[in-house]
Amino acid sequence: MSSVSIVYRKDKVNKNGESPIHYRIIKNRKISYISTGYMVIESDWDEKNKKIKSTAKGKDHKETVARKNSAISKRFSEIQDEVIKLESTRKNVSVKVIRTTLEGKTPVDFLKFADEIVDGYEIDNKAGTYSRTKSIITKLREYEPNLLFTDITPKFIADYEKYLKVKKENSINTIHGNLKFIRLVFNKAFEQDLIDYDINPFLRYKMKTEKTQREYLTEDELAAFEKVKTDLGTRMDSHKDMFVFASCVGGLRVSDMLQLQWKHFDGTNINFTIKKTKSQLSVKVPNKGLDILSKYKSIDSISNDFIFDMLPTDIYTKTAKDLDDAISSSTAFINKNLKLIAKVAKIEKKISFHISRHTWATRALRKGVSIDKVSKLMGHSAIKETQIYAKIINSELDNAMDVFND
Repeated sequence: MSSVSIVYRKDKVNKNGESPIHYRIIKNRKISYISTGYMVIESDWDEKNKKIKSTAKGKDHKETVARKNSAISKRFSEIQDEVIKLESTRKNVSVKVIRTTLEGKTPVDFLKFADEIVDGYEIDNKAGTYSRTKSIITKLREYEPNLLFTDITPKFIADYEKYLKVKKENSINTIHGNLKFIRLVFNKAFEQDLIDYDINPFLRYKMKTEKTQREYLTEDELAAFEKVKTDLGTRMDSHKDMFVFASCVGGLRVSDMLQLQWKHFDGTNINFTIKKTKSQLSVKVPNKGLDILSKYKSIDSISNDFIFDMLPTDIYTKTAKDLDDAISSSTAFINKNLKLIAKVAKIEKKISFHISRHTWATRALRKGVSIDKVSKLMGHSAIKETQIYAKIINSELDNAMDVFND
């Protein structure tokens, strides 16, 4: 519960020796002040009764003082009533929200503004980003259906983080992704001059992440994976080829592999636009990759045919969401088959198509490809994203040197 009182601010004195009379609101040890509009010298203030003394000097002072005290008292009662009303209808209402409401300002609705950002992703045909951020806001709305920017304090973030961990059983990195989008909403609201910079709770709240193990296949494991016998022409056979291809050709993401068409291959290089970053990339296909491509090239193949025939032929006539759903469905099927192949190959690592990306990166660095070239071929926006693979290789070298301790 909040407490409301009338205070004489002796800490704020103007050049005439006057100090302001304020309404003070305290909630959760947070203090906010609202001005009454009146100032008096200290000798004219009745601290015990919280009013201006009737002996205060000035023209028609008795009538003026009575009017001022009446206005102060009336507004004090109104503030008390409004605070009680706010606290009975709003969960975790903050002292800033109370003050903003009492001053007649319209607080900015966080969820409404977040919805506008999310809807913008759909308009821009960013189906994956739309789906992910829509899910983030849906979870937040389940936790608190009415949410203003001023409601989201460091304490609110800490409580919500606990809710995601305990109730939703989200991992630390999943929670980090959720909070990262909430922070983005704050930044965009500030850019549009909708909120003040200092109300951003992330200025005082440190988000947590944990390091994840980057699984990859060694040369022997990749060879064992490739040697697993699969029936020619089956989906499992194609899925195995796709994984091996990506492990040899730049660690292409599954979303890009699924959308590769023959028009993207000029005989030596794969030239395409990366789905995730929208950047252009050209990757020379080594012999292993060329062998796989020759397996899927037929005299009937045309430029718009998918190299690995997994997506519907008319997928580009549909919506971005349809494309994203088709890619997600195909990816799930691919990962299911990859796990079965890995089991036959006696590979105990947790396999998914993304492991091919890590596999290519570590193989390239071992073979002496410079980290800047690996970064470029992987389509990383910053080289620091690639440095994790260099650390893996360095760790392997450190372990190799341990033989001298025997």
